[in-house]
Amino acid sequence: MTAPREAIESAPEAAAWRAVPPAWLLVALTSIGPFSLQIILPALPAVARGFAVSPATAQLALTLFLVGVALGQLLYGPLSDRYGRRPCALAGLALFLLASTAAAAAPSVGWLVLGRMVQAVGACSGMVLARAMIRDCYPREKSASVMAYVFMGMTVAPMVAPAIGGALGQWLGWRAIFGLAATAGAALLAATAARLPETLAVAQRLPGIAGFLRANLALLRRPAFAVYAGSFAATSGVFFAFLAGAPFVVVDGLGLSPTTYGLAFIVVSLAYAGGNFVTARLAQRLGVVRLLSLGTGVTLAGAALALAAVLALPPHIANLFGPAMLMALGNGVAQANAMAGAVSVRPKLAGTASGLAGALQMGFGAAMTLLVGATETGSGVATAAFMLAAALACQAFLFAGRRSGAL
Repeated sequence: MTAPREAIESAPEAAAWRAVPPAWLLVALTSIGPFSLQIILPALPAVARGFAVSPATAQLALTLFLVGVALGQLLYGPLSDRYGRRPCALAGLALFLLASTAAAAAPSVGWLVLGRMVQAVGACSGMVLARAMIRDCYPREKSASVMAYVFMGMTVAPMVAPAIGGALGQWLGWRAIFGLAATAGAALLAATAARLPETLAVAQRLPGIAGFLRANLALLRRPAFAVYAGSFAATSGVFFAFLAGAPFVVVDGLGLSPTTYGLAFIVVSLAYAGGNFVTARLAQRLGVVRLLSLGTGVTLAGAALALAAVLALPPHIANLFGPAMLMALGNGVAQANAMAGAVSVRPKLAGTASGLAGALQMGFGAAMTLLVGATETGSGVATAAFMLAAALACQAFLFAGRRSGAL
């Protein structure tokens, strides 16, 4: 008897022999990107004042970080499919360490933004490779559960990063933030060198530029990949719209301290962790598609509530952060399932699929930060409006997937 094609594609090749990386190391590798992304956010108003530039210019430290992550993920995917997950992780962390050190000494906002972009290219290695390593070791439904546990553990880093960044920026200045990032990068580089095993079973031939483009286009032509990756990008876009606008709403619009923003962000991160816990417990029972639909529906409700609150209620931090908790809960349910679906379309190209899906995520996120940065006045209206637009885009991807039979 011949096994169904779906069963063949969902079972990692030769998984039995593979050493599974320690869970704490997968969490740390996944966390270094979100940690370094968000630790600077409370200090962006101070960066703008320190370099005498506009908030939109300071916002480039966020936007171009996302661009760097997008570009880096496109590279790490195929490189890790050819040379292995471990050497790519080590190279990325070394680059992150060097760029963090350079950003701490930046003499101008231009050098700071460039340092952030290179820092992002290094940081995204862990984001891509942890997802690929999980898919190396587990079948699709199980990988969604494992990813959810890893994402849930990862939540600790972005949860505390704004509070740490707000306190460091307030008391020691924003340069201390990059000093801490460099220290964390050095520690993680040492841990990865000591404890990370190789999980790639069979190396894939590095295709060259033409083959690289063909592989990515082939994935994009698969309706299932387009739906899963598009949903992953759009749900993340809701979150990035919030990240771009919330610091300026809190600090400039409401006149509160950067530390207040950092502390308020903790509740949003806890909600995200709660959503990942739901996926971790229910993914194998309910399946990727049902949980993805549930999570994106909750995300849409949170975004709609945020816009209604900032339009109808007197200015208050709870108007944006309260609905953002609901949005983050939905994202926690949706994102691990969307990524598990994306990297399962072609398991032999899990690294490439992870990188492409991540690049689409960060590209969409970068667009959201540019739009919010150009339109947010401190009221929260522009932030909430773009959150809702991204949530509706996600629903459009799911609707197209159901109509085409991809889901």
